[in-house]
Amino acid sequence: MSEYSEDALVEQPAIVLFADMEWETVTGFHEFDQAGSSPLGREAKSEVVLVGRLRPALEGLNPDMPAEAFDQAIEELIRDRSAMAPAQANREVYLLLKNGAQVKIPAPDGEGETVESVRLIDWKTPANNDFLLVNQFWVTGEMYTRRADLVGFVNGIPMVFMELKAAHARLETAYTGNLSDYKNAIPQLFWYNALIILSNGSRSRIGSMTASWEHFAEWKKINSEGEEGVVSLETMIRGTCDKARLLDLVEN
Repeated sequence: MSEYSEDALVEQPAIVLFADMEWETVTGFHEFDQAGSSPLGREAKSEVVLVGRLRPALEGLNPDMPAEAFDQAIEELIRDRSAMAPAQANREVYLLLKNGAQVKIPAPDGEGETVESVRLIDWKTPANNDFLLVNQFWVTGEMYTRRADLVGFVNGIPMVFMELKAAHARLETAYTGNLSDYKNAIPQLFWYNALIILSNGSRSRIGSMTASWEHFAEWKKINSEGEEGVVSLETMIRGTCDKARLLDLVEN
């Protein structure tokens, strides 16, 4: 508990920052304490996409689509990609997020089918999307269960992963120890990942799911012009996870 309490000194301020940026924030530590009543709508810890949040988001972004279009889009997004290389799975999901999911729906005249694209994210208008931060998010892989410190979901899709260490801990251990283990134990979480933030409160670095430690970088500015660079967890979070900035970073 002492280790968790020390990490909480970094974790709780991070949660406050996300709340200040108008993300909804919830804790997942006790999500499965009562059988069959996950507040996140998951049936099992192996599920990493929050379908209960994804489906209404899709309905809002694609108001003229029939229900079967959403069924197909969700099925394509959450399908098992464990036989693929992790980077290949991540890229496949990214293309779905960027370009939409191709679905087949009955033609209006009843003759054959038409191919339509279901938008998964509104890249231009952040307010049209659902932003949720979950702390202490349980995930089960083929053999092991892990608990991620912070996971940021856009429309129920886990796009942001944050690993936090106690202030006295070497930041590199967040990569060599924790992140490397998570990618092996719960790879499905990283199929959807857009960015990874590692921090011990005083030092923070950001990278992708395929980046080596040497390619995890500091983030020194929130705005691009007229700002003195300051390396801090707040700068990192506000500079990359502000809703509009996050969508711009991921899309482009």
